[in-house]
Amino acid sequence: MSFQSEFSQTISEEELIRKARKSYNDAISRRDVDGISKFWLDDYVVVRGSGSVEYGKEANKISWRKMFKETPQIYFERFPSEVVISKSQPDLAWESGEWKGFNTYSKGGRYSAQWHKKEGEWKLQAELFVALEK
Repeated sequence: MSFQSEFSQTISEEELIRKARKSYNDAISRRDVDGISKFWLDDYVVVRGSGSVEYGKEANKISWRKMFKETPQIYFERFPSEVVISKSQPDLAWESGEWKGFNTYSKGGRYSAQWHKKEGEWKLQAELFVALEK
């Protein structure tokens, strides 16, 4: 599926997710927790690179605020290498790629994300990060 912009350009669902990921990365760089969390569904789940798990949008917001307060120089960026829209359920998508961490215990690794389109917007249902670099 795609939509028409005011300039009659068709933007694919994959491009919409990639654009959302860029905005997500930008919000992280600004330490904007509300900007980050706007991409999460209420029941968002994350498995961090260390293996710890956080459930729910509100709990994750608290964790991000605490992390930014305790380590203001911390920074993360995700680099998607693949985005696949489900053929059987076009409101679901899978993203995978590399992540980089700065001023944290790991320098990066690999990640996967599940996106779910709700009310016309792609939101993150879950993310899994694996720390692979020191």
